[in-house]
Amino acid sequence: MLVAERYERIVQLVNERGSIRVTELSEICGVTEETIRRDLDRLEHSGRLRRSHGGAVSIKDQLSPGRSQPETPFTEREVANAAEKQRIAEEAVKLIEPHQKILLDASTTAWYMARLIPDFPLTVLTNSIKAAAELGGKEKIEVISTGGIMAHRSLSFVGPLAERSLESYYVDQAFLSFKGVHLERGLSESNELQARVKHKMVHIAEQVVLLADASKFGVQAFKQVADLSCVNKLITDNRLEAHEHQIYRQLGIEVITV
Repeated sequence: MLVAERYERIVQLVNERGSIRVTELSEICGVTEETIRRDLDRLEHSGRLRRSHGGAVSIKDQLSPGRSQPETPFTEREVANAAEKQRIAEEAVKLIEPHQKILLDASTTAWYMARLIPDFPLTVLTNSIKAAAELGGKEKIEVISTGGIMAHRSLSFVGPLAERSLESYYVDQAFLSFKGVHLERGLSESNELQARVKHKMVHIAEQVVLLADASKFGVQAFKQVADLSCVNKLITDNRLEAHEHQIYRQLGIEVITV
């Protein structure tokens, strides 16, 4: 059973039963209890279930069917898997060359990148208020904000104005994160407005660099954004199992592990 399949099986069991214990999941999935605990942590971070003492409980009754889920506040995302995001950001910055035109989304990993990018000639397009503010102190970097409706929870610009603004540009590299990365369902977001903006971002880049810590894999959020075929490079942390690396490489994606 692939990790992505195990994630789906765990969520299915939790939703069917309402709650389930680690010991039982370990037996059903044929992996250690420690592996199950890590799986549950990742699935909780991605909003697919809630951890309980000794197991997990379903959250499906807490969500209204057919509607976008509320965005996780930036302050919460900032501390979730922070060490992994920092390492991913450090590696991503190495891909940037002077005089390029790049795009940063409103993810916390992109914000970490904004803090690390050297002050050299560069054009950065972003819908992130935090990233734009971070880059504002670097005199050699030209910062272009999409504008639009401010989403308070994510500190980002979304809506028709942001979408039209993105259509006016073309960038060398887009550095993007998503709520979910799924082998069959592709890239997805929990929020409709964020999904629409990121759909535009994917299609204005020469290369798409996916920034995804291991908690994002096997997750299918509410709104699909794009297929994995749009991804050129994937930067992830070392919690992603080796056999999964090969699967993404077979799809033509360059995998960089930190």
